[in-house]
Amino acid sequence: MHISPFFLELRSGYEAELDDLRYDSEGRDVLRMRLTQKRKELGFLLQMIELSPEMVAVVLHRGFRFRQTAAMDHLLTLEPDEFPAWDSLTDAVALEPWAGEIAQVVLEEPMGEWFLTLSAALEYMLAKPVGAPQRDRAEDADADGESDHDEARNGRHDDHHTEDHDEEEQEARAREEAGNDWMVAQGFDRKD
Repeated sequence: MHISPFFLELRSGYEAELDDLRYDSEGRDVLRMRLTQKRKELGFLLQMIELSPEMVAVVLHRGFRFRQTAAMDHLLTLEPDEFPAWDSLTDAVALEPWAGEIAQVVLEEPMGEWFLTLSAALEYMLAKPVGAPQRDRAEDADADGESDHDEARNGRHDDHHTEDHDEEEQEARAREEAGNDWMVAQGFDRKD
């Protein structure tokens, strides 16, 4: 699957924001408490939707249920000016009741629909490894007793590993590694 450069860049920022909120100075997991506090500051945070959407999107962390992964995979290929209307994603994404209340406030903003779509995509991507579709296909082939080599020999191998895709994955990994290095320099444990 091809993930747009826009989402590859925001993914690391979103993960870093959640990591930053997760632990206090004594190493205790305080993510739930800090997210509750951020949600109380929603009115102020909405001013940052356009400049730093990944920092605001954390208020909806764990607020989505994904019912159609193909629709979400497609969303990750889009650039920000290509997002579908939020209403068109209702079959693919459901909101937890508490997140629905936040969504009502967000939808009153000029960029509210765009932001909800972006937030859903970031949350979906958080649980999805960057190279998941390729690994899944390889595991399926191995389970069927047919390797990638056998698929290629039989003319059924789909080459999804273009140079552009590989470069994007390498850049995403490099950004993630740089973020991890920075977090370690700040005194946090390295993320596995």
